[in-house]
Amino acid sequence: MFPVVPGHEVVGVVTAVGPGVTKFAPGDTVGVGYFVDSCRACDSCAAGHENYCPEVVLASNGVGHDGGATRGGFSDAVVVDEGYAVRVPDALPVDAAAPLLCAGVSVYSPMTRYGLNAPGKRLGVVGLGGLGHMAVRFGKAFGMEVTVISSSPGKRDEALGRLGADQFLVSRDPDQMKAAAGTLDGIIDTVSAGHPVVPLLELLKPMGQMVVVGAPSEPMELPAFAIIQGGKRVVGSVVGSVADCQAMLDFAAEHGIAADVEVVGMDYVNTAMERLARNDVRYRFVVDVAGSLGAAA
Repeated sequence: MFPVVPGHEVVGVVTAVGPGVTKFAPGDTVGVGYFVDSCRACDSCAAGHENYCPEVVLASNGVGHDGGATRGGFSDAVVVDEGYAVRVPDALPVDAAAPLLCAGVSVYSPMTRYGLNAPGKRLGVVGLGGLGHMAVRFGKAFGMEVTVISSSPGKRDEALGRLGADQFLVSRDPDQMKAAAGTLDGIIDTVSAGHPVVPLLELLKPMGQMVVVGAPSEPMELPAFAIIQGGKRVVGSVVGSVADCQAMLDFAAEHGIAADVEVVGMDYVNTAMERLARNDVRYRFVVDVAGSLGAAA
């Protein structure tokens, strides 16, 4: 059991362990990501891809195998099997580490699985939000040339400046998009609002691929010729396995990568939700449940 420090995902300090626990000890800083359990018997679980288990138990708003509801980072304390927790390296601040267990692994896992981590290759990042800013940072740490693709010209300075992207494309500018056609080895699409994907696929080189990690509610329009010409492919991904989470945290600590966060107290949650609806956050709110981080009220 450990008290929650920040976030929808959970980062905190272990206060006690059961008699069979060998992975962690009281005082360790640990994290729990998007899920806290799975069936442990299906093909996905056997292959170490618990995130694709059909009976995965979400960390928040899920139902545990005991029938109890899960509340994630809004809980006072969490009890979790050691197999579904990860060690948070000392080099990572706990507030900036919490979103890594969702936004961070959501881009890190598919980038490493689908070869969007090859030094010298050209990566397109669609959207510069919570997932997108992490994809830029991981892409640069992998040694890639990173192009941010956004519908918002106002994000150019931040993308090219503080986040260190190499190029910036305004997706609504047909001349910019046409000039960049066939220049990217891969794309990671982080946008959760409906948007056309064919213009994005035209940016790919032959045999290029686009990984979709955003989740628009509208159906994706994908004409067959957009992928069969050029041998392109579109794949999807959701968060990552426990092993992915640990590898991502270790990589982030080694390369000084953290999420941009705004820490708030529990009494600010309703206001934070209103600001989220207005897209008024750069780039993640972190809820300081324990009140130990000096959260803004």
